[in-house]
Amino acid sequence: MLTGEIRGQVDRVWMAIYTGGISNPLEVVEQLTYLLFLRRLDEMQTLEENKAARLKKPVDRVIFPQGSDAKGRSYQDLRWSRLKNFDPQDMFNVVSDHAFPFLRELGGDGSTYSKHMQGARFTIPTPALLAKVVDMLDEIRMDDRDTKGDIYEYMLGKLATAGQNGQFRTPRHIIQLLVDLTAPQPKDTICDPASGTCGFLVAASEYLRKQHPEMLVDAAGAKHFNSSMFHGYDFDNTMLRIGSMNMLLHGVESPEITYRDSLSQDYAVEEEKYSLILANPPFAGSLDYDTTAKDLLAVVKTKKTELLFLALFLKLLKPGGRAAVIVPDGVLFGSSKAHKDLRKILVEEQKLDAVISLPSGVFKPYAGVSTAVLVFTKTNSGGTDNVWFYDMLADGWSLDDKRQPLLDADKLGATPATALAANEHEKNNLPDLLARWNKRTQSEVENPRTAQSFCVTASEIAATGYDLSLNRYKEVVHEEIAHVPPKQLIAELKQLEADIQAGLAELEGLL
Repeated sequence: MLTGEIRGQVDRVWMAIYTGGISNPLEVVEQLTYLLFLRRLDEMQTLEENKAARLKKPVDRVIFPQGSDAKGRSYQDLRWSRLKNFDPQDMFNVVSDHAFPFLRELGGDGSTYSKHMQGARFTIPTPALLAKVVDMLDEIRMDDRDTKGDIYEYMLGKLATAGQNGQFRTPRHIIQLLVDLTAPQPKDTICDPASGTCGFLVAASEYLRKQHPEMLVDAAGAKHFNSSMFHGYDFDNTMLRIGSMNMLLHGVESPEITYRDSLSQDYAVEEEKYSLILANPPFAGSLDYDTTAKDLLAVVKTKKTELLFLALFLKLLKPGGRAAVIVPDGVLFGSSKAHKDLRKILVEEQKLDAVISLPSGVFKPYAGVSTAVLVFTKTNSGGTDNVWFYDMLADGWSLDDKRQPLLDADKLGATPATALAANEHEKNNLPDLLARWNKRTQSEVENPRTAQSFCVTASEIAATGYDLSLNRYKEVVHEEIAHVPPKQLIAELKQLEADIQAGLAELEGLL
């Protein structure tokens, strides 16, 4: 958890850039990413130099070589520890004319981060602003991985209040819920085909650090964690840079964060490569058939991106692989042949585990669309006996545009630090959801359809044309009517009718 002091420092850095001439929040994050990357490179080389001095050996990995660049500036001057001490004009010249060309050339070393720095553009407008930002960043202590990651996450959180840029940001507690539902394991290979800032991949990495720390001690486990476990695709180079830095600052050394338009014919689908998919892909509406991957159209013939992404997830998963993904509500009940065919595939050919209805305000202020979480397992041989439904009514935050927390920080999220009191469930359903999910094949099967969660058999779903909307199966009991004596109920209805007639007569008189 970040202290109030560090949050204040980050806020001041952000505001300095914002008021200094860069009003696009995404560009603010991008420029801070470059400066943090320079600082991180200097830290890495310092660690290598200290290690070499202790072992009395040459430095294994030289990031800033001896000598000068093509313009005659010493590479050592590009290091954060030196750069921060230059006067503003000299600092500005070094960063714009030497450090940024250096970052772009780093792509040759093959690392994920340097590869995405090839398109880096320096847009901080004045020497005075750069010097101010460098000084302020240098004052923020980033001594450990948790602090580095939390600081960057805090910066990214500001995108959620940035209008159209908020589309890149799924609420962190919703991301964590999907990770908790799927419980990543040390041997998993995890993918987000619309990775954005890599929030799902970061949350999965943190879950594994906490639940399976032994894998980072084992050499093979650590290698898998740092280089072959996490895969993200995006077709926005800015997001690739930001997402890569998010992973780096959370301690994942070399994830596969790759440029790819996941639905395009230009990029062949890597069939059955991943054991876990976590995603909230953008749903832009429809695509042109000519540019859409033919193997996806073979699964479901449609132009709708929400259905094509589901087809993509099924292609990417290994048999036995699982997925937790966010979809718009239309996927659950759409009446087109493509909608029904895809739902039938999930129920009959794969194993549909759960449908979780999310409150419509979860993605405010930038979207009020109703969404749901689908949790499924790829089997290629069916296996759906019961589908577990959960009606989430509250996620711990207000469902208006302000999205203010309704509880103290230690009572938010799916696994809060402090247990919720009985009357606090109505403000945060996530802990209850997770607890019920773990009983979905046991006591949950017996729940009545009036409960917040219940199970529906695959045969009943098939009989409805594979409708997956929760309201199709949920039953509502009007308890206040059920307990009113029949004579009293009749009298009240007659009185209501009389009141309506009187109201209509009064309205006619006014007209």
